[in-house]
Amino acid sequence: MPPQLASYKKLLARAREVALLSSAADALSWDQETNMPPKALPYRAEQLAWLSGQAHRRFTAKKVGELIAECEQHNFAPESDEAANVREWRRLYDRATKVPPRLVEKMERTRAHAREAWRAAREQSRFQLFKPHLDKILSLTRQMADCWGYGQSPYDALVEGYEPGMTAGALRKMFAELRPAIVSILPAAVERAAAVPADLLRGNYPVAAQQAFNRKVAEAIGFDFGAGRIDTTTHPFCSRIGAGDCRLTTRYNPQDFTQSLYGVLHEAGHGLYEQGLAQEHFGTPLGSAVSLGIHESQSRLWENHVGRSAAFWEHWHPVAAEHFPELKKFSPAQITAAVNRVSPSFIRVEADQVTYDLHIVLRFEIELELVEGRLGTADVPAYWNEQFGRLLGLKVTRDADGCLQDIHWAGGAIGYFATYTLGNLNAAQLMRRALQERPELDEELKRGRYQTLRSWLREKIHGQGSRHRAQDLMRLTTGEPTVSLHQIHYLRNKFNG
Repeated sequence: MPPQLASYKKLLARAREVALLSSAADALSWDQETNMPPKALPYRAEQLAWLSGQAHRRFTAKKVGELIAECEQHNFAPESDEAANVREWRRLYDRATKVPPRLVEKMERTRAHAREAWRAAREQSRFQLFKPHLDKILSLTRQMADCWGYGQSPYDALVEGYEPGMTAGALRKMFAELRPAIVSILPAAVERAAAVPADLLRGNYPVAAQQAFNRKVAEAIGFDFGAGRIDTTTHPFCSRIGAGDCRLTTRYNPQDFTQSLYGVLHEAGHGLYEQGLAQEHFGTPLGSAVSLGIHESQSRLWENHVGRSAAFWEHWHPVAAEHFPELKKFSPAQITAAVNRVSPSFIRVEADQVTYDLHIVLRFEIELELVEGRLGTADVPAYWNEQFGRLLGLKVTRDADGCLQDIHWAGGAIGYFATYTLGNLNAAQLMRRALQERPELDEELKRGRYQTLRSWLREKIHGQGSRHRAQDLMRLTTGEPTVSLHQIHYLRNKFNG
């Protein structure tokens, strides 16, 4: 066997060893969010810190760098599995070796405590309970950015971890195009929505009935419950624990079934991506999602382009009415209008499609101010409230409805939020292309048949893993990199008629 191939096999073995440690940490993190008793936190933080440190040490070992270098000397075919894995291992190794294991462990320990502090602060709507933890997270985040290095802004080093190749400058340009377009669409969309009462669908929807209906919808779009499950948590998320193990979570409102439904559709979109990755490549780049902007495109596509369409409710109305008898008094068109109602609101995960990206603009701008040192953590609530009022015209009176509503900062995910907007742009672009390439798709969606769309996404996106970088994948799939144009057209057509 050529030495380079032997080196590749050793790299493969090491990557799968690291994946075992990381997946164990993921299982413990999922348990912390769903089932863990409060008094278990101190030891859980140590467990997560140890596992993350061990995974980091094994991947950043000097021998791994030598193996990657040996593999790079082999002339693997450019489009081969080996070439794709080696390319990404190099990128990940160069990034990981710049951060000392002690810093990785400290961040993991801090994250575990910060998440619990955030939950308590959110419940009491008291930012001051969370502030000391945010101070620690921000300090560690800046240290990591300094370790990684950056060009124009430390934010560049942070967003690189979620969307390789993206920069603060590129995001500023994207938002500069998108923001005025949204502002121009919003007035007519709000005016149209005025004909739909805000509480039209408010009623009595038992949690058990919601769970049963949500499961039927998730199964219909293709989520495999033999390899996954749905649980309850404060903040919905999707976690791939390992090959054949994908966990979704949602939250329930007995007066509003749409919160859990669209939470499940959103997270099931993530889950379809995770279940569509090549399971035999788990633990390698080929078995991993390419970026969060691509990942988010899958959730937003299923949640909005499919789940909030007239076709969706034409098909699902009779089934929903069986689970929720109150819906019998509404037509599919009325329900469609209600779930597409545009009205500025406080909570991002419940925001309508038009205003959603304004929530992301706010978070992006605050993160940039924090990371670049122009904003102190003590000033976050006041700054949030002021900017939120300017963007969405609403007065924030509770921290729980403002700067405490998202768990991301508690999890150390500074640099993450912009990928939600990238997901919206990618979703519109991918759906447009799918309809062009599969003319029968419109009719199939009206009949509640989702296999064609799922298969197209599995071929074009899921099954590719990290074979291509995100923007290359978008070019190959749609003929162009991520642009704001198609999302703007989608919003105008849908909400301005």
